[in-house]
Amino acid sequence: MKIHVDTTKCSGIGMCEMTAPDVFEIGDDGQSHVIGDGAADPETVREAASNCPTGAISIDD
Repeated sequence: MKIHVDTTKCSGIGMCEMTAPDVFEIGDDGQSHVIGDGAADPETVREAASNCPTGAISIDD
C-alpha cells in the first residue's frame, strides 16, 4: 500500500492524524505527512482518507 498526501489540497485539519496517528502527522509546515506506511492497517488508512475533508489523501494498493 502506497499512501500519498497532496499538499496542495491539505488544509492541516488533522483528521488523518486523529484517525491513524501511526501513519500521519501534521508537520511544522501545517501539512499532513505520511510517517509510517509500512505497517499501516489498510482499513484505518482508508478510514483516514475518507475522513479527509479536502480529499488530500490517496492510496495505491
